[in-house]
Amino acid sequence: AITDPRYLEPATQLCGSAGSIGANLCEGYARLSPGDRIRFYEYALGSAAETKNWYLKIRRTLPDVILAERFALLHSITRLTLAMIRSERAKLPPKSTSPRRRS
Repeated sequence: AITDPRYLEPATQLCGSAGSIGANLCEGYARLSPGDRIRFYEYALGSAAETKNWYLKIRRTLPDVILAERFALLHSITRLTLAMIRSERAKLPPKSTSPRRRS
């Protein structure tokens, strides 16, 4: 448990951002359109980046081995989420490269 009051707010934020990763992945997975899934997967990606930031802020309170494990896990989550985003983008219709004519 974190007893130093300076770390209470960062620890609270860390818990929120870490919980948001899974919540956004689940929310995206349940969506029907690739565009909606991409949006929530990108939210999860942002939450993973935010979680890394909060871990850096409280790193003095954690053993190095725990911190290394958490960063390795976040790295894996980031890689998998990026792969999911790429997969969903491949399902989107191609964008038109020619400008539209106005009548």
